Amino acid sequence: MRKILVVEDEDSIREVIALNLHMAGYEVTEAASAEDALKVFDTSFDAAVLDIMLPGMNGFSLCETIRRDSQSIGIIILSAKGLETDKIRGLSIGADDYMTKPFSGSELLARVDALVRRVSRSSSSEKTAEHTDDSRMVSGSFVLDKKSRALYKDGTPIELTQVEFQIMELFFANPGVALVREEILKGVWGENYFGDVKIVDVNIRRLRMKIEDDAGTPTHILTVWGYGYRWNA
Repeated sequence: MRKILVVEDEDSIREVIALNLHMAGYEVTEAASAEDALKVFDTSFDAAVLDIMLPGMNGFSLCETIRRDSQSIGIIILSAKGLETDKIRGLSIGADDYMTKPFSGSELLARVDALVRRVSRSSSSEKTAEHTDDSRMVSGSFVLDKKSRALYKDGTPIELTQVEFQIMELFFANPGVALVREEILKGVWGENYFGDVKIVDVNIRRLRMKIEDDAGTPTHILTVWGYGYRWNA
Protein backbone atom coordinates (compact mmCIF):
# COMPACT_ATOMS: atom_id res chain seq x y z
CA MET A 1 0.00 0.00 0.00
CA ARG A 2 1.34 3.43 -0.97
CA LYS A 3 2.12 5.76 1.94
CA ILE A 4 1.16 9.45 1.98
CA LEU A 5 2.12 12.07 4.58
CA VAL A 6 -0.48 14.86 5.00
CA VAL A 7 0.66 17.97 6.88
CA GLU A 8 -2.11 20.53 7.47
CA ASP A 9 -2.86 22.49 10.64
CA GLU A 10 -6.58 22.96 9.95
CA ASP A 11 -8.17 19.81 11.33
CA SER A 12 -11.22 19.86 9.06
CA ILE A 13 -9.16 20.19 5.87
CA ARG A 14 -6.60 17.59 6.98
CA GLU A 15 -9.32 15.09 7.90
CA VAL A 16 -11.11 15.49 4.56
CA ILE A 17 -7.85 15.05 2.64
CA ALA A 18 -6.95 11.97 4.69
CA LEU A 19 -10.42 10.49 4.23
CA ASN A 20 -10.31 10.91 0.45
CA LEU A 21 -6.87 9.30 0.29
CA HIS A 22 -7.88 6.45 2.62
CA MET A 23 -10.94 5.73 0.46
CA ALA A 24 -8.66 5.61 -2.59
CA GLY A 25 -6.56 2.92 -0.93
CA TYR A 26 -3.65 4.91 0.45
CA GLU A 27 -2.05 4.52 3.87
CA VAL A 28 -2.15 8.02 5.34
CA THR A 29 -0.15 9.54 8.18
CA GLU A 30 -1.42 12.90 9.45
CA ALA A 31 0.49 15.76 11.10
CA ALA A 32 -0.73 19.19 12.24
CA SER A 33 2.69 20.87 12.15
CA ALA A 34 6.07 20.57 10.46
CA GLU A 35 7.63 19.55 13.75
CA ASP A 36 5.14 16.68 14.13
CA ALA A 37 5.69 15.69 10.51
CA LEU A 38 9.46 15.42 10.94
CA LYS A 39 8.95 13.11 13.92
CA VAL A 40 7.13 10.56 11.76
CA PHE A 41 8.78 11.15 8.39
CA ASP A 42 11.04 8.54 6.84
CA THR A 43 12.00 7.64 3.29
CA SER A 44 9.32 4.94 3.05
CA PHE A 45 6.70 7.57 2.15
CA ASP A 46 5.76 7.74 -1.53
CA ALA A 47 4.36 11.28 -1.40
CA ALA A 48 3.70 14.20 0.93
CA VAL A 49 0.95 16.84 0.86
CA LEU A 50 2.17 19.96 2.67
CA ASP A 51 0.33 23.14 3.60
CA ILE A 52 2.47 26.29 3.42
CA MET A 53 0.93 28.21 6.33
CA LEU A 54 1.88 26.00 9.26
CA PRO A 55 2.51 27.06 12.87
CA GLY A 56 6.23 27.21 13.67
CA MET A 57 8.27 25.92 10.73
CA ASN A 58 6.37 26.75 7.53
CA GLY A 59 5.65 24.45 4.61
CA PHE A 60 8.48 25.83 2.48
CA SER A 61 11.08 24.96 5.11
CA LEU A 62 9.49 21.56 5.64
CA CYS A 63 9.59 20.91 1.90
CA GLU A 64 13.30 21.77 1.78
CA THR A 65 14.03 19.51 4.75
CA ILE A 66 12.14 16.56 3.30
CA ARG A 67 13.73 17.05 -0.11
CA ARG A 68 17.22 17.00 1.43
CA ASP A 69 16.39 13.62 2.99
CA SER A 70 14.74 12.13 -0.08
CA GLN A 71 15.05 12.94 -3.77
CA SER A 72 12.49 10.27 -4.66
CA ILE A 73 9.42 11.29 -2.63
CA GLY A 74 6.69 13.20 -4.47
CA ILE A 75 5.73 16.52 -2.85
CA ILE A 76 2.56 18.58 -3.36
CA ILE A 77 2.33 22.01 -1.71
CA LEU A 78 -1.02 23.51 -0.70
CA SER A 79 -1.62 27.22 -0.22
CA ALA A 80 -4.50 29.63 0.32
CA LYS A 81 -2.48 32.12 -1.71
CA GLY A 82 -2.61 32.17 -5.48
CA LEU A 83 0.55 34.22 -5.78
CA GLU A 84 2.84 33.29 -8.66
CA THR A 85 5.87 34.00 -6.46
CA ASP A 86 4.72 31.41 -3.90
CA LYS A 87 4.17 28.84 -6.63
CA ILE A 88 7.60 29.44 -8.14
CA ARG A 89 9.26 29.37 -4.72
CA GLY A 90 7.58 26.08 -3.82
CA LEU A 91 8.55 24.39 -7.07
CA SER A 92 12.06 25.84 -6.95
CA ILE A 93 12.83 24.34 -3.54
CA GLY A 94 11.83 20.84 -4.54
CA ALA A 95 8.03 20.49 -4.67
CA ASP A 96 6.67 18.53 -7.63
CA ASP A 97 3.26 20.20 -7.73
CA TYR A 98 1.35 23.13 -6.23
CA MET A 99 -2.36 23.53 -5.51
CA THR A 100 -4.26 26.63 -4.45
CA LYS A 101 -7.11 26.40 -1.93
CA PRO A 102 -9.98 25.85 -2.26
CA PHE A 103 -9.71 22.70 -4.37
CA SER A 104 -11.89 19.66 -4.92
CA GLY A 105 -11.11 16.32 -3.35
CA SER A 106 -11.20 14.71 -6.79
CA GLU A 107 -8.58 17.12 -8.16
CA LEU A 108 -6.23 16.52 -5.23
CA LEU A 109 -6.69 12.77 -5.56
CA ALA A 110 -5.96 12.94 -9.29
CA ARG A 111 -2.72 14.83 -8.64
CA VAL A 112 -1.65 12.47 -5.85
CA ASP A 113 -2.40 9.49 -8.11
CA ALA A 114 -0.33 11.00 -10.92
CA LEU A 115 2.53 11.80 -8.56
CA VAL A 116 2.58 8.31 -7.04
CA ARG A 117 2.50 6.75 -10.52
CA ARG A 118 5.60 8.77 -11.45
CA VAL A 119 7.40 7.71 -8.29
CA SER A 120 6.37 4.10 -8.88
CA ARG A 121 7.38 4.22 -12.55
CA SER A 122 10.79 5.61 -11.65
CA SER A 123 11.26 2.91 -9.00
CA SER A 124 10.27 0.16 -11.45
CA SER A 125 12.61 1.58 -14.08
CA GLU A 126 15.42 1.52 -11.54
CA LYS A 127 14.77 -2.14 -10.66
CA THR A 128 14.62 -3.10 -14.33
CA ALA A 129 17.89 -1.31 -14.99
CA GLU A 130 19.60 -3.41 -12.33
CA HIS A 131 19.01 -6.53 -14.41
CA THR A 132 19.79 -5.17 -17.87
CA ASP A 133 22.61 -3.51 -19.74
CA ASP A 134 20.32 -0.53 -20.34
CA SER A 135 20.98 1.07 -16.96
CA ARG A 136 22.80 4.12 -18.33
CA MET A 137 22.05 6.77 -20.92
CA VAL A 138 25.02 8.71 -22.29
CA SER A 139 24.92 12.13 -23.94
CA GLY A 140 28.24 13.89 -24.47
CA SER A 141 29.97 14.34 -21.11
CA PHE A 142 26.71 13.46 -19.27
CA VAL A 143 25.64 10.04 -18.01
CA LEU A 144 22.16 9.35 -16.63
CA ASP A 145 22.33 6.38 -14.26
CA LYS A 146 19.02 4.60 -13.69
CA LYS A 147 20.37 2.61 -10.74
CA SER A 148 21.49 5.56 -8.65
CA ARG A 149 18.87 7.91 -10.17
CA ALA A 150 21.68 10.42 -10.59
CA LEU A 151 23.12 12.47 -13.41
CA TYR A 152 26.89 12.50 -13.86
CA LYS A 153 28.69 15.41 -15.49
CA ASP A 154 32.31 14.64 -16.31
CA GLY A 155 32.12 11.91 -13.68
CA THR A 156 30.71 14.17 -10.95
CA PRO A 157 27.32 13.04 -9.57
CA ILE A 158 24.41 15.49 -9.55
CA GLU A 159 21.40 14.57 -7.42
CA LEU A 160 18.04 14.97 -9.15
CA THR A 161 14.45 14.84 -7.98
CA GLN A 162 12.17 12.29 -9.66
CA VAL A 163 10.71 15.00 -11.90
CA GLU A 164 14.13 16.34 -12.86
CA PHE A 165 15.35 12.83 -13.63
CA GLN A 166 12.38 12.14 -15.90
CA ILE A 167 12.88 15.44 -17.74
CA MET A 168 16.51 14.48 -18.36
CA GLU A 169 15.42 11.03 -19.59
CA LEU A 170 13.15 12.77 -22.07
CA PHE A 171 15.97 15.06 -23.22
CA PHE A 172 18.46 12.19 -23.55
CA ALA A 173 15.95 10.22 -25.62
CA ASN A 174 15.48 13.23 -27.94
CA PRO A 175 18.91 14.88 -28.38
CA GLY A 176 18.82 18.03 -30.47
CA VAL A 177 15.03 17.86 -30.80
CA ALA A 178 12.96 20.89 -29.83
CA LEU A 179 10.34 19.69 -27.34
CA VAL A 180 7.26 21.81 -26.85
CA ARG A 181 6.37 22.52 -23.19
CA GLU A 182 3.11 20.59 -23.44
CA GLU A 183 5.02 17.55 -24.71
CA ILE A 184 7.36 17.68 -21.69
CA LEU A 185 4.35 18.14 -19.39
CA LYS A 186 2.59 15.12 -20.90
CA GLY A 187 5.73 12.97 -20.90
CA VAL A 188 6.63 13.66 -17.26
CA TRP A 189 3.42 14.63 -15.44
CA GLY A 190 1.09 12.43 -17.47
CA GLU A 191 -1.93 12.86 -19.73
CA ASN A 192 -4.36 13.82 -16.98
CA TYR A 193 -2.31 16.49 -15.20
CA PHE A 194 -4.50 19.47 -14.24
CA GLY A 195 -1.80 22.01 -13.45
CA ASP A 196 -0.12 24.91 -15.22
CA VAL A 197 2.45 24.30 -17.96
CA LYS A 198 4.67 26.82 -16.14
CA ILE A 199 5.68 23.95 -13.86
CA VAL A 200 7.90 22.86 -16.75
CA ASP A 201 9.70 26.22 -16.83
CA VAL A 202 10.33 26.15 -13.07
CA ASN A 203 11.83 22.67 -13.22
CA ILE A 204 13.98 23.61 -16.21
CA ARG A 205 15.27 26.60 -14.25
CA ARG A 206 16.11 24.30 -11.35
CA LEU A 207 17.87 21.83 -13.66
CA ARG A 208 19.96 24.59 -15.20
CA MET A 209 21.12 25.63 -11.74
CA LYS A 210 22.38 22.09 -11.23
CA ILE A 211 23.99 21.21 -14.55
CA GLU A 212 25.03 24.40 -16.34
CA ASP A 213 28.37 26.11 -15.73
CA ASP A 214 26.42 29.38 -15.88
CA ALA A 215 22.65 29.02 -15.50
CA GLY A 216 22.21 32.51 -16.93
CA THR A 217 23.78 31.52 -20.25
CA PRO A 218 22.88 27.84 -20.65
CA THR A 219 24.68 25.73 -23.22
CA HIS A 220 22.94 22.40 -22.64
CA ILE A 221 19.24 23.07 -21.96
CA LEU A 222 18.44 25.63 -24.61
CA THR A 223 15.28 27.69 -24.88
CA VAL A 224 13.44 27.52 -28.19
CA TRP A 225 11.58 30.81 -27.93
CA GLY A 226 7.82 30.59 -28.21
CA TYR A 227 8.01 26.80 -28.29
CA GLY A 228 9.89 24.90 -25.60
CA TYR A 229 13.35 23.48 -24.92
CA ARG A 230 16.10 21.54 -26.68
CA TRP A 231 18.88 19.38 -25.21
CA ASN A 232 22.40 20.04 -26.46
CA ALA A 233 25.10 17.79 -24.99
